[in-house]
Amino acid sequence: MKKLGVIGGLGPLASSRFYELIVTMTDAARDQDHMEILIYDKPTIPDRTDFILGKSIENPVTMLSEVGANLVQLGVDYIALPCVTGHYFYNQLTEKIHVPIIHMIKETVKHCKLHGVSSVGIMATEGTIYSKLFQQEFEQYGIAAVIPSEAMQEHVSSLIYHNIKANRSPDMDKFATVADALKKNGAEVIILGCTELSLIKREQDLGAGFLDVLEVLAMQSILLCEAKLKKEYTSLITK
Repeated sequence: MKKLGVIGGLGPLASSRFYELIVTMTDAARDQDHMEILIYDKPTIPDRTDFILGKSIENPVTMLSEVGANLVQLGVDYIALPCVTGHYFYNQLTEKIHVPIIHMIKETVKHCKLHGVSSVGIMATEGTIYSKLFQQEFEQYGIAAVIPSEAMQEHVSSLIYHNIKANRSPDMDKFATVADALKKNGAEVIILGCTELSLIKREQDLGAGFLDVLEVLAMQSILLCEAKLKKEYTSLITK
């Protein structure tokens, strides 16, 4: 099997969840059936959204690339970045990190296309929405992308920063309000497009029509590193 390197700490709970997902989704009968994973958890990496929106001059690329380079020196074959907003810097990172970086957004879009999804709603950070990371990728595949209104985006940001990152229980009324609004505006599937939102899915039964990007990243990491994926995880859209 190949070795996976993880640029972690963005945030720490999301990194922990990512590791949990890989272990859970791997078809393993013994310890030795699991893939080797090196996680470099560096929560001091500057906030990605603040930099994208011009609220901070601290460019996250420097630390992100340093962590990636350290993982490469330790012999990893692939890099996973369990932070959607961090993919804003993907092209810069590929110039500095000389092993393949799994593109979580592209893999999510491919998964939707594979399963016949025609329209999605995006729940993500303001930085991800502002930079159109999802919208541009979905457009290339002919899939309509619905984004929250300004008021609904405030709810999503609150869930991410004031609840999950602050290690507090999520406000499920806000979550449901945003999801319902996206569906009313035509979304067939709701993309949990921030890795913090994966923590909500772990604890709550969200019902049908949700796709967790962190699960997509875990699935693709398992496949690329040549471990075995459990059959029940070949389709990740909730039913």
